[in-house]
Amino acid sequence: MRRVVAILFMLMLCPMVMAQSYMRKIPNLDFANFADNHIQFYGDSADFEFFYAKMDSLLIFGRGEVSIMHIGGSHVQAGVLTQILRDDLLSLDKGINKGLGAAFPFTAGKTNNPSGYRVSSTGEWRYCRNAVAFDKRLGLCGAAVTTFDQTASITLAATERYSCDVNQSLSFNRVILTGYSDCDSVASLPIAIVGSDTLFPDIDSVNETYYYHLSRLADTVTIAFDTLCGEFTVTGVWLDDESPVGLTCHGVGVNGARVVSYLCCEDFARDLDKINPDLVIFGIGVNDAAADDFSPNAFMNDYARLIGIIKQHNPHCALLFITNNDTFKKVKRKTYRANANGQVAEQAFVEMSRRHNAGVWNQFHIMGGLGSMKLWQDEKLAQADKIHFTQKGYAILGDLLYNALMEKYVNHLRR
Repeated sequence: MRRVVAILFMLMLCPMVMAQSYMRKIPNLDFANFADNHIQFYGDSADFEFFYAKMDSLLIFGRGEVSIMHIGGSHVQAGVLTQILRDDLLSLDKGINKGLGAAFPFTAGKTNNPSGYRVSSTGEWRYCRNAVAFDKRLGLCGAAVTTFDQTASITLAATERYSCDVNQSLSFNRVILTGYSDCDSVASLPIAIVGSDTLFPDIDSVNETYYYHLSRLADTVTIAFDTLCGEFTVTGVWLDDESPVGLTCHGVGVNGARVVSYLCCEDFARDLDKINPDLVIFGIGVNDAAADDFSPNAFMNDYARLIGIIKQHNPHCALLFITNNDTFKKVKRKTYRANANGQVAEQAFVEMSRRHNAGVWNQFHIMGGLGSMKLWQDEKLAQADKIHFTQKGYAILGDLLYNALMEKYVNHLRR
């Protein structure tokens, strides 16, 4: 931690210079409002002071844990923004790395996997998610994969698929799996294979959670079955370092998810214990605002219910809203128009900041406002659907979000 202590000492001597040394370099886009890259508060910011006090404890004194959860739809399932934010935060000091955290095996369900880790599978798996009709009980991760195949397995590697300037090693020595069998819980036993070692779990049958403790740090684990009766459903996997000191940035995202999608996950509140977030970054809203009959009141009411669950778990959890990015709607073949609901949602996020004493990172304005997604596409920073970004576009957004968080943290340190 000596590097951080030295930097903080210099920060007190020369705050403007040292604040810049923390920041990631952002390319210039004439049409964007990068000069307005700040977190705004329209209510009380006291919960952020709790969060930053935990950052102080970690960075200055080398004590305690900091947990951040980034939750959303396809932008989060893609993983790049979360990965960049995580890597930027961990670059503050190599001693604060507590591993990857949430790592749902999307590849086993034949859908895209987040960029922060790799997944492969064998055997047959059936996938369901909270964004569409589902027939399984879901948890915090918002998805499930189910198998009846005794030979089925899932391999997870905490290896980032997209390289960046500050890629981190995300080794782990504990694996947590949530899941359940349609038979007696003892009749189906998932095991963890690490190298030549086969690990049997400590089982929390009440919470349907399996804990695997590794004798050393590893970057790859395979989940298989010692016995399998009927079907077994996996609803979540977490890869972490059991060290009592460090920072974890969890990505929880499901393609197509709306706010209500997570409210439909029966075990959402139970699984919050796996993350115990100090800061929740909300990136949910693009799919809500895609509807022609988008209701900002219903949107805010759904968010109030979700926030209530999180606050019941941790009353001092800091909340940060990311406003929707600008998007276009396809009206006919090769014809798109800007979705004006982005402006309506922007104002809803501002109002929720006031109601819930949360911060707002106004991505909609920072990227350039209504119609700007086409300009990002022209720069090869957004995809042809004019909803999602390219890897490079997400990386810029991740660095911008990190810079905005660090600006507030530096202001906290000055006080």
